[in-house]
Amino acid sequence: MNIRPFKRVLVANRGEIAVRIIRGCHERGLTAVAVYSTADADALHVRMADQAVCIGPPASSESYLLGDRLLAVAAETGCDAVHPGYGFLSENAGFAKKVIDAGLVWIGPPPDAIDAMGSKTAARQKMSAAGVPVVPGTLEAIHDPAEALTIGREIGFPLMLKAAAGGGGKGMRLVHREADLKDALLGAQGEAQKSFGDASVYLERAIVNPRHIEIQVLADAHGNVVHLFERDCSIQRRHQKVVEEAPCPILPASTREAMAGAAVRAAKAVDYVGAGTCEFLLGDDGEFFFLEMNTRLQVEHPITEMISGIDLLQAQLRVAGGEPLWFRQEDLQIRGHAIECRIYAEDARANFRPAPGPLHVYREPGGPWVRVDSGVVQGMEIPIHYDPMVAKLVVWGATRDEAIGRAKRALQDYRVVGTPTSIPFFLATFEDPRFLAGHYTTGFITPEWLDANLEPPDATVDLAVAAAAIARLESELGRKAPAAEGAISSAWKRTGRWREAARGWR
Repeated sequence: MNIRPFKRVLVANRGEIAVRIIRGCHERGLTAVAVYSTADADALHVRMADQAVCIGPPASSESYLLGDRLLAVAAETGCDAVHPGYGFLSENAGFAKKVIDAGLVWIGPPPDAIDAMGSKTAARQKMSAAGVPVVPGTLEAIHDPAEALTIGREIGFPLMLKAAAGGGGKGMRLVHREADLKDALLGAQGEAQKSFGDASVYLERAIVNPRHIEIQVLADAHGNVVHLFERDCSIQRRHQKVVEEAPCPILPASTREAMAGAAVRAAKAVDYVGAGTCEFLLGDDGEFFFLEMNTRLQVEHPITEMISGIDLLQAQLRVAGGEPLWFRQEDLQIRGHAIECRIYAEDARANFRPAPGPLHVYREPGGPWVRVDSGVVQGMEIPIHYDPMVAKLVVWGATRDEAIGRAKRALQDYRVVGTPTSIPFFLATFEDPRFLAGHYTTGFITPEWLDANLEPPDATVDLAVAAAAIARLESELGRKAPAAEGAISSAWKRTGRWREAARGWR
């Protein structure tokens, strides 16, 4: 592959990942062109870009998912490269091919690699052939309930039904009994069709309450493939990650080496280029199985950057330009411990119900080894049209205990008024004995746990509203009145950091 320098990058995404890409481009002296829907006209990524172009109304199907419109903007603004971020079109092989066919640099893996890993059934076949352990199950999609029952009896219950064309918990069903299989299959097929335009689902043995471990890989176009160790992503709600840490607190060195080796083999099997992630399920017996490969930059990539010292966004830019990796596997080592909290505008006490709304007050924490990746600013609104992520809080510590302590302090320093956030959930998690001991699984969050560990939604509303009112006055005065300072501190502590109860303040 020849070196292909580029100077002007179309950032085909929104929110915090768009901000991350723009910053990375500026660090390399590149021009960043943003796109936005009308709902994002005041978003941070629009303000930070060198140029920004409106691409349509709020619905992603009429804006961020319009590949042809994105390519037209790239042509209109003179871009010579496209970075898709994550989500939207980042794992769309057809879009990647169109970008390349238009003569632009695609800052991502080759379309063939995206295709190979995009179908979960095809990926399972390739991984099995490459000697990567896969969960026992079907290597092809199933369509008939009778066929599913026959295969299910062979595999053994409980079973997991999964959409072949997608992820994020869509088209997924856990089946404990034979009698429930038919309805679960029809439900999974319907949801898969609605979410991904493909009703194909497959069966695999359910690994009940496993650890969810993923390995970050990085490859160039010169045949070099390395891994950057693992991330533990086991704390999830609705099959979506909310807390991640690196490294895994209970993974033996021998298992880490075996899992990382499997991830490197997986990348080589599809001629991968760029940053990617192989996800595995780890059973309580120490056996692990390949789950899927995400052919993009992961939401949780910052914790890998913190423990490895490798800037993955810069690596993507360099590799896409044809440069070889500038380090070898033996140059890498785990340094310290990192934790990420995905802070969403949602109410954890109501089963993590999304709660988009205004950010009347928004102040991020700081201090040594505290990183906040966000795409919001005070005064803006979290739109109802997209994933309600507010920010990613990332902390590093020399030890896991130090990282946990720093995470708690940073969460307590957050100031958010106007919409609920998941901050109280994280504070409760970091007090849980199972988390502190490192012995937790994907079954960590339950309705019973939420009820026992989070305050009722209407607790201390008056104090929270009072704190919000004081904050507003403080903002208008441009200073903190001495008499108000104590009241703010008291209300802040007693309401769980200006908690979501203040959402009633306008």
